[in-house]
Amino acid sequence: MEYEEPLFFRVMKYAADADRDVVDMVSGNPDWGSPPAVSEGLHAYADTGGDDFQYPPSEGLRELREEIAARRGVDVSQVVVTNGGGGANYLAMGRALERGTGDEIVMTDPVYPYYPGKTTMLGGTQRFVVADDEGHIDPADVREVASEDTACIVVNTPNNPTGAVYPEETMAELVAIAEDNDAILVSDEVYDHFDFSGEFTSALEYDSPHRIVTNSFSKSLAITGFRVGYAIADERHAEPMKSRHMLTSVAGSRPSQAAVLHALRNTDPDYYEDTRALLRERIAAFTEALDAAGAEYTTPEGSFYVMARFPGFPGTLENVYELIDEAGVAGMPGAGFGESRTDWLRFALVTPRAQEAADRLADYFA
Repeated sequence: MEYEEPLFFRVMKYAADADRDVVDMVSGNPDWGSPPAVSEGLHAYADTGGDDFQYPPSEGLRELREEIAARRGVDVSQVVVTNGGGGANYLAMGRALERGTGDEIVMTDPVYPYYPGKTTMLGGTQRFVVADDEGHIDPADVREVASEDTACIVVNTPNNPTGAVYPEETMAELVAIAEDNDAILVSDEVYDHFDFSGEFTSALEYDSPHRIVTNSFSKSLAITGFRVGYAIADERHAEPMKSRHMLTSVAGSRPSQAAVLHALRNTDPDYYEDTRALLRERIAAFTEALDAAGAEYTTPEGSFYVMARFPGFPGTLENVYELIDEAGVAGMPGAGFGESRTDWLRFALVTPRAQEAADRLADYFA
């Protein structure tokens, strides 16, 4: 799967230029607002003055790294603060490839398109394992594809685009497969706060030098523009990852990191539960309307994406444009996520108009 131009931006531009009102369900930008502690932290930082407006440590503010380490049960030396989850994935995948143990990166199909893009950019070879209808992968299929040429296995749980949450037995076996093939499992857990199943298991549950966990505050705190993510890796990987981060990014944003630190310390757990409750309501309403439209769909166990298949309406970019023009709903083409979901469309439930969008789809396909 080649990935040259981000389809997300092409679809969003087409929707923005449309001659009618369009409900945007393309990208995962949370609409429910960040907790008050984020802006409080940003204001407090702004008041510190110019002495604190310079470069932060390249690996991230020490206090933020300590906070992350305490919450995740790891040593602070294993934490690298990055420019969003994307930066963390780039560092992790780059580390896997630079070890020289293989050049293949194994991913799922459907796949978050930036993983194949990063693979190509880093000079790796793409390999895919097809997920089942609900988005789950069989570790036996991963083991069959993995070999001495495997540098890295990349998974995302809770998953974008399917909403699947990988259970404990899957995660344990994925770590074992990475160990058996001298590869690295990169577990992207950016949607960990949006688990509706109770089955989410972090790869951090397994103490192994063959796993790197990546995450971000973009979704959990609804601050995609702040670009604060992190990677947790064994020190033998964390140190070279810090060097790569310095060479490619120098450092992340100091104000953003300060605001995130304040938010982590001062946000009530109810904030996270309220967002999960909101999303459960949207999922129920959206899928009910999809039933009325005669669609087949995935009900997310986590994250906030629904994939749907409408009879006789493949998930092509052309059909996405048609839905924008004729139904006033913008989603993503399933073809953009790999070969196994070319008949599907993906919708992000991060708009207060999710119910309206579902009704429009039901009317259009009625």
